[in-house]
Amino acid sequence: MAGLQELLSDIEEAPGGPRIGAIFDFDGTVISGYSATAFLREQLRRGDLSARDLLELVQAMTSFRRGSLAFSALMTVSTRFLGGIEEYSYTELGETLYQNQIARLVYPESRALIAAHRARGHTVAIISSATIYQVAPAARDLGIEHVMCTCLEVEEGLFTGSVIQPTCFGQGKVDAAEQLARDQGVNLDASFFYSDSEDDLLLLERVGRPRALNPSRQLRGTARDRNWPVARFLSRGKPSVSQYLRSAAATVSLVPSLLAGLPIYALTRSRRQSINFSLSLFADTASALIGLDLNVKGEQHLWSQRPAVFVFNHQSKADVVIIASLLRRDMAGVGKQEIRDMPVIGRLLEFGGVVMIDRANAASAIEAMAPLVQAMREEGKSVALAPEGTRSVSPRLGAFKKGAFHLAMQAGVPIVPIVIRNAGDVAPKGDFVFRPATVDVEVLPPVDTSRWRPQHIDRHVSEVRQLFLDCLGQQETSEPGGKPRTGGTVGARAGRKTATKSRSRGGRKTSTTIRKNAARKTAPPVTAATAAEAEPADATATTARRRSRTPGASGA
Repeated sequence: MAGLQELLSDIEEAPGGPRIGAIFDFDGTVISGYSATAFLREQLRRGDLSARDLLELVQAMTSFRRGSLAFSALMTVSTRFLGGIEEYSYTELGETLYQNQIARLVYPESRALIAAHRARGHTVAIISSATIYQVAPAARDLGIEHVMCTCLEVEEGLFTGSVIQPTCFGQGKVDAAEQLARDQGVNLDASFFYSDSEDDLLLLERVGRPRALNPSRQLRGTARDRNWPVARFLSRGKPSVSQYLRSAAATVSLVPSLLAGLPIYALTRSRRQSINFSLSLFADTASALIGLDLNVKGEQHLWSQRPAVFVFNHQSKADVVIIASLLRRDMAGVGKQEIRDMPVIGRLLEFGGVVMIDRANAASAIEAMAPLVQAMREEGKSVALAPEGTRSVSPRLGAFKKGAFHLAMQAGVPIVPIVIRNAGDVAPKGDFVFRPATVDVEVLPPVDTSRWRPQHIDRHVSEVRQLFLDCLGQQETSEPGGKPRTGGTVGARAGRKTATKSRSRGGRKTSTTIRKNAARKTAPPVTAATAAEAEPADATATTARRRSRTPGASGA
């Protein structure tokens, strides 16, 4: 069984450059579980899938698992009910489901493999039997430019309910890889393919460097017989009972830590000493329960200039433990107003000097910050804030709010950037369970704010944010903190005519701008460019994708 470091070493030892392909399956390989499950639940909720449709689909899936139904037939059944639904609504659905559900299923180890291939200049692609709606948001987030999927037919902006043949399954995946090789000059005999399924055996045999990730029992046996590297990742998927218990204990450990400081306060009458003791106790207790280790670079900058406003990128609820472990003492906190209403913990946090703010009311939030300015000026306390305002679903940096920067100017203290690389490995947004991990942290030198002026605040915020981007090795997207633009590389069909009309389905009426096309009924799997860090896509290519056959909305 190979470990992640072994796989990363294989990548480092391989030749560099775009002639080496790094091809990934999606479900079970890049993410834990199946993206189609999230889509199916949402289709039921939206009413796109009736009870009769669901029964027919379950029967088809059962037959497919038994081997009595081909994948193409399964796709025909599972997409028939989409006829008449607007294509763009599923593009939006895919984005929403990625943000809310699928992003936290991405294996950190797979993310690391993809990053390593990109660093070597390899041509990275996802080839999946799923659809562009399931895969494209993840591909963009991971910086993968080439996505090849099973496609559904779209005419006049609406799904027809038909599947474009051949599907991207079995030999179809090999055909897709061959197309990638022709289009991008990739040498498949020297390329990598990562998969979890025996269904991908043909493509695993076709490439020079097959890799079995989180393999099924059948693939594990095949990989063992053929001496292929095998790795199983435990960072995602169903947590153990022990992980649940340890996570619950870590979550509530703040309360006994704060209570443990009360005797110190009773004996010394020093709230500061009491809180410092509780903060360090919480950091050590929660870290031990989680299995959290920190690899810190630039630790001297945590102490070189205090008080200060420490700003950090916010990926995980584990950030609370990370910041407590780094800063240790003499801290004033900020929390959302709702915390005040929490039994016991709300009162304890207020005792600890946490200022509760209403994030929906900017004026109220600014007024509530006044005690923090006083604490920094008169008591020498520091403050830690996440300028993104909320946790992100991936390591990609979001837009910065201005509150922390105004606070530093008012208090006359420096800004100290704390760059957290992989806190999502511990607990991605939306997960309750903490998982053991080593988190890399880099503390940057303090940024002097003594010459900052409010009228230049946007420039100051942008400059500090750029320090984070440079440290993380990220490039700015088309909109700071926003989603990168995407474009397609699908050929357009001739005979286009634009018109607007309404269609109804199941009593639901929709209005859309449609384009009449001379539709082809078959096509090979399609490549969609989702360049996360590239220049905005060519407008013609984007229009072409909208006006031609379009990757479908649900798949296996």
